Amino acid sequence: MSQGPALPSTSLPIERGEPAALVEDAATRRGRWTAWALTWVSYATYYLGRKGISVAKAPMMESLGKDVLRNVETAYLAAYMVGQYVNGMLGDRVGARRLVGVGMLVSAGACLVFGASSVGVAFLVAFLVNGFAQSSGWPGNVKAMAEWTTPQNRGRVMGVWATCYQVGGIVATWFATFMLSLYGWRASFWGPAIAVALVGVLVLLFLKPGPGAVVVPVAGAARGAEAEAEAQAVAAAQRAERSRVLRSPTVWFYGASYFGMKLIRYSILFWLPFYLTTALHYSKTGAGYMSISFEVGGVLGTIAMGAMSDRYRHISRSLFSAVWLVLLAGAIFLYARLGAAGTVTNFVVMALVGALLFGPDSLISGAAAQDAGGKYAAGTALGVVNGVGSIGAILQEYVTRGVSERYGWDKLFYVFVVLAVFSAVCLIPTFRPRKA
Repeated sequence: MSQGPALPSTSLPIERGEPAALVEDAATRRGRWTAWALTWVSYATYYLGRKGISVAKAPMMESLGKDVLRNVETAYLAAYMVGQYVNGMLGDRVGARRLVGVGMLVSAGACLVFGASSVGVAFLVAFLVNGFAQSSGWPGNVKAMAEWTTPQNRGRVMGVWATCYQVGGIVATWFATFMLSLYGWRASFWGPAIAVALVGVLVLLFLKPGPGAVVVPVAGAARGAEAEAEAQAVAAAQRAERSRVLRSPTVWFYGASYFGMKLIRYSILFWLPFYLTTALHYSKTGAGYMSISFEVGGVLGTIAMGAMSDRYRHISRSLFSAVWLVLLAGAIFLYARLGAAGTVTNFVVMALVGALLFGPDSLISGAAAQDAGGKYAAGTALGVVNGVGSIGAILQEYVTRGVSERYGWDKLFYVFVVLAVFSAVCLIPTFRPRKA
């Protein structure tokens, strides 16, 4: 992978310390653990703002009509895709704290409006806004993590940290199902909205830049010519690195691979409870709780993948991911054949699918994208990879509805098998040893 242009060493005394040499004083340790914990909770909480629709989909269609949510998920995911690019670059400009905090507050407001609505156009507009706000979560929080990790520990740390979106999905599904069972489908959006808003406030109050953050000197007459030169050098470095990322074939191959992974993941996230209810005849609450299996497996797969990618540093992160994606294809085929065999079998095989999908999903969209972006353009790289991936997420509604309604659910799973292999093949050009 090509590197950005070297900068004159005399013009950039701009950082509080290189990430590889974190000063282990009490303040640094406290700041690191605070950032790791707060960003983990933040991104887990984002899922409360998006999982209600999958749990509430069947009862909403029963009470408001089968077409009331048509194109709502597509609008959400289209806004999410655009937002990945915009918020990725915005995060490199305004910082993670403001991007994430404001994004969470806007998402909470959109969920409140969604829960109060009863017509399709209102649902669509509310979730369009929610999609853009939700897209601030991954580039913002992962950018913050890039400032508090090093290339040497990033795979391991991000492997544990990335359990946030499996645990978040589990808790969000459980919470939305719980609120649905007690108060009806509207509560599946109102309760989570309150939690998202509260965590957004915590982020604004307590998330701080890490030792790996780029500190831009304040230029102006009062600071003198030296500060002005430093500010210009930092700005030039950031522009050069963002340009490098946008031209990097590796970043775009990551994005192409993530396209397939996200199409599979969002289809399962949005439609698994519906499939269990309508095709396998589970109860509405039983389907909601059973669908947690996907993310339970994801937790284990994400931790294992991150640890392996750091332990075997001579092997590229993308090679690990490609191997797991081939195994994922086999696991999905197995689910298509055995998913109806019983609740235990369904849970175990879907957990295996989750482990083999979330492992490469988290590694490519997290540690690998951070490596590609570097300290100046991590947000941009994360935005590109997730933005391209989100095109697949947008298509999930058309693929899922179209294939399942015309050819049956079994054929849809075979489409997922092909997509898993496609994602693995896209990573082949990125197989190269990592730098020590």
